[in-house]
Amino acid sequence: MKIPFFSALSSIPEFHLPQFVRAINQRLPQWPHAASLCLALNAAASLRILPEEALTLCSGRRVLIAVDDGGTRALITCLNGIFQPVWRETAEPDVRFHGDLHAYLKLILRQEDPDTLFFNRQLTIEGDTELGLAIKNLLDALEWPPQIFRDFFNRFSFGR
Repeated sequence: MKIPFFSALSSIPEFHLPQFVRAINQRLPQWPHAASLCLALNAAASLRILPEEALTLCSGRRVLIAVDDGGTRALITCLNGIFQPVWRETAEPDVRFHGDLHAYLKLILRQEDPDTLFFNRQLTIEGDTELGLAIKNLLDALEWPPQIFRDFFNRFSFGR
C-alpha cells in the first residue's frame, strides 16, 4: 500500500543542515524537543504502537537523543509508565544517541535498517551500550507504518 507522504519520499539523500541552524538551535532552550518527543512516545505507547517493553527498558533511565547537525537535544526518561522530559541535567544520561537529521529520517521512514545506520556510523550509541542496543533492537522490531495508520489511510482512500 502506498501512503502519500511516505511514498513521496522514495529516498532520503544524505544531507547536512546549514551551520547557522546548528548555531541558532544551540542557543535556544532544548526542553521543547524533549517535550515533543515525550508527547509522541506517550501517544505511541497508548496506541500500542510502542510495546510495553519500551516503557520497562527506559524506566528510570535517562536517554539523550541528539541531532548533531541541527544542534538539538532531547533528554527524556520514563517514570511510572510515562515518558517525561528531563528538565535539569543533574547527571549524565544513561545512553546517548547521536546522528544527523538525515539518518534519523531514514530510520523513522524505514529507508535504512538501524544496523546499517549504526554500522556506517551515521548513528552512534554512547554510554550504556547494552541499553542502547536494546532500544535499537526495539526500534528495529517496530512495524511502520503501524496497522492503525494503514487502516486510517485505507478508510479515507488515501492508499488507492
